[in-house]
Amino acid sequence: MAVPAQNMISFLKLTRPVNLLLIILVQGIIKYGLLETLDVQVSLDNFRFRLLVFATVCIAAAGNVINDIFDVNIDRINKPQQVIVGRRITEKSAYNFYIILNILGVGVGFYLSNLLDHPGLAAVFIVISALLYVYATQLKSMFLLGNILISVLVASILLILILFDIFPAIDTELKESQVLSSQAILMYAGFAFFINFIREIVKDLQDIDGDKNGGRKTLPIVLGRRRTVNVVFVLGVIALLCVLLYTYFVLYNYQKVVLYFVFLVAAPILFFCIKAWNAENNKHFGVLSIILKVVMLTGICSIIFYAEVIIKL
Repeated sequence: MAVPAQNMISFLKLTRPVNLLLIILVQGIIKYGLLETLDVQVSLDNFRFRLLVFATVCIAAAGNVINDIFDVNIDRINKPQQVIVGRRITEKSAYNFYIILNILGVGVGFYLSNLLDHPGLAAVFIVISALLYVYATQLKSMFLLGNILISVLVASILLILILFDIFPAIDTELKESQVLSSQAILMYAGFAFFINFIREIVKDLQDIDGDKNGGRKTLPIVLGRRRTVNVVFVLGVIALLCVLLYTYFVLYNYQKVVLYFVFLVAAPILFFCIKAWNAENNKHFGVLSIILKVVMLTGICSIIFYAEVIIKL
């Protein structure tokens, strides 16, 4: 029996397609904007790289699905118009979809790992899948642990390129281009972790009513909304100072790169800090979340220009 178009759209929405497109974009930028530009010795040709992206997207999509399944009661309070599980599709169908996505992700990851003659790398997808399940079912309710874990998993979207593209291509010793590109990826993964960590706290501010009803111990519930807003502001200032100091001390000789960092990375963070100072309601917190998503995108995209810096070092 054919699946109705409305159901297909609902299944697609469960995966959060915009976030999945961002994963594809980020991994593509690192592969073709950094590694290819630096002519780094790597192991993934175009076909194998597509397999990596497909496996990553499937595992991430599965994580989004299981998260929505366990958040149904809370989402009915926080965002009742966006609830899909139990309304547009059944919980059983959502679980089956989750299982299929995991099988595809882990299966393709296993196949890719064997193509690279490093079958042990398949464990990466199994571990990430398991952690996403633990996050949705347990750690999301624990004070800061869920925020930290999901931010680590966001950073792993970048780090996985080191494991699957650079590591299998290492011969007897690391080449300079492999070292420099790995350091760059690690730096950007740290940036992604920190910005996403702030965004997770902002999302907790948005979801405080439903989280209270669900018995969760998020930062806003433990500290209170006003104090948590102050924490978010301070974290934003720290992020801004880090970007500006890095731009001043490392990138000052590269005018094009400096302009990009100042206007497309630092400026949005400054705008975030200004907005965070007076944030009081869900509408404000929603704006803050969007700003941070933009910062994440522009920050990661800057890796294209960062390759120019490495070449001239």
